[in-house]
Amino acid sequence: MTPLNPRYWAVVASAGGGVRMALGKPKQYLPLRGRALVEWSVAPFLDTGWIDGVILVLPKGDSDFAKLAIAGHPKISTVTGGATRADSVLAGLQAVSERSRGLTAPSFVLVHDAARPCLTVDDIESLRDEASDEHGGLLAVPVTDTLKHEARERSDGTIEQADLWRAQTPQLFRLDLLKAALETGLHDGKGLTDEASAMERAGHKPLLVRGRESNLKVTYPEDLPLAEFWLSRREYLR
Repeated sequence: MTPLNPRYWAVVASAGGGVRMALGKPKQYLPLRGRALVEWSVAPFLDTGWIDGVILVLPKGDSDFAKLAIAGHPKISTVTGGATRADSVLAGLQAVSERSRGLTAPSFVLVHDAARPCLTVDDIESLRDEASDEHGGLLAVPVTDTLKHEARERSDGTIEQADLWRAQTPQLFRLDLLKAALETGLHDGKGLTDEASAMERAGHKPLLVRGRESNLKVTYPEDLPLAEFWLSRREYLR
């Protein structure tokens, strides 16, 4: 019997308030090279051709997304997020579950931060090709800086960085396994910093798929010019 081809969905977490940006509006709606930041973050998933749909998780009471050009895209659906990232991602996973109900093929979900606007289609496809199994995987880059341990604002030790990687998104996991892992983590009251941390606690070993430095997370105002630089070079990335 020929195995069924997997189905893929994207969940883009955009429910944060962007407090650290201190620019008076959620960072996902900041202008970036003629678009809102979130439009750049969603675009690669729409460009792949093999992703069934994108679930965009928005803050409660959000009225800004409906004003964007991509709001009417047939592959995009929106849901309201929760109090934490894990709650918001779970809301997105529940939406995927409802939309994929009845399918016999395995469903995978790529969870991405709306604050990462420089993702490339090439990296999404590398993640799909390398990590579509029960352990899943995530884009990540090796740590190259020397790391210091801080105590009262002073360095009191150096951390060996040879085996350390910086996690990025998207993170790709089988829908049912990730949903169960997040539900268990939230029930146990354990801090879940990303989807991979929930999967690790459930006994899985997600694959680290080499990403790019350009896939930065816009967190502070000084990150915007850097994102603009990388987006100006997208023709070299895809």
